[in-house]
Parts: sequence; structure tokens; C-alpha cells
Amino acid sequence: MGAVTVINLIFNIFYLLILAHIVLSWVRPNPYHPVWGPIIRIVNGVIDPIINPVRRLLPPLGGLDFSPMIVLLLARVIQGALINLVV
Repeated sequence: MGAVTVINLIFNIFYLLILAHIVLSWVRPNPYHPVWGPIIRIVNGVIDPIINPVRRLLPPLGGLDFSPMIVLLLARVIQGALINLVV
């Protein structure tokens, strides 16, 4: 497996986790459910430490949280920079 493939795989998993975080924040399943609870803890455990600093810098505007979008954009820039370094 090439380095670019590994970088893309890691970032694609990260993008899916952010998407899951967004959807779970809309749906708000029971965190004590035997199936959803562990999924919520894993997603929040990975994504919250990354999104929370952005949330502190950019508070919600009109009740909307734009921090996941900012993190997605920053992640895409970092992904492109890493790929350029490898290639």
C-alpha cells in the first residue's frame, strides 16, 4: 500500500467520523443504548478533542455550529499538504 493511499484512507475515516458526529448531534440517540452508546462514545472521543478548540475560537452563529465545517476544511488542506510532501 502506497503512502498516498494510507493518507487518503486515514483522512477518509476521519471524514466519516465527522459526518457521524454531525448526524448524531442532529438525531441525539440515547447514549445509554446498548448499541448506540459505544458508537457515540467512540465518535465523540475521537472528534470532540479536535472540534472543541475550534468551537472556542468560533462560537455558534445564529444557533448553528460551523466548527465541523472548519475542521473539514482544515483537514482537507492538511491532507493535500501531506500528499504533496510524499509525492
